[in-house]
Amino acid sequence: MKVEIWSDIMCPFCYIGKRRFEKALSQFPRAEDVEIEWKSFQLNPEMKTDTNKNINQYLAEIKNWSLSQAQAMNDRVILMAEKEGLHYDFNKAIVANSFDAHRLIQYAKTVHKGDEAEERLFKAYFTEGKNISDGSVLIDLAEDIGLNRTEAEDVLKNNKFTENVNEDIREAAKIGVTGVPFFVFNRRYAVSGAQEAETFLDVLTKTTENQ
Repeated sequence: MKVEIWSDIMCPFCYIGKRRFEKALSQFPRAEDVEIEWKSFQLNPEMKTDTNKNINQYLAEIKNWSLSQAQAMNDRVILMAEKEGLHYDFNKAIVANSFDAHRLIQYAKTVHKGDEAEERLFKAYFTEGKNISDGSVLIDLAEDIGLNRTEAEDVLKNNKFTENVNEDIREAAKIGVTGVPFFVFNRRYAVSGAQEAETFLDVLTKTTENQ
């Protein structure tokens, strides 16, 4: 079975969805038969990196909310994340364009480290407050998960895997993906959003039964 997951590094529900899907997999008898492929998606392709602004400030601006309203909404997301064992720090999270991070994930996929790259980048962004559009930061993160540092530098400096990212985004538009996370099971069933583990388990079971 193949599960394709469209996701954006700066999407808080994508990290939560990853944990819930992993919980479902841990309960699925045929988990070893499941191939996972992470697909690129950008919630805001036009976002400009601004290291002087955190996500609470950014959200307040784009939603025309007060800072306290933005913080209150993000506090609810923080509680949701905590229930999945994740620690979010929106006061540290830097407003950053995710395109280069997606290129790094695409490179990681070629050496069977797509899931590790996704995990490391989520943690860097939501927990550690790292700038995921900074090339030197991305190279260090690549090294953290065992990727070749020189190769990662080459990818980022020479705009490699740009077309792979764009192709995933075009494919998402073609199949009607408007938000992430978005899970596709064997090109047969789809689950939108960070659903509960039970929902993912049900779809995994149904997909197996209808292969």
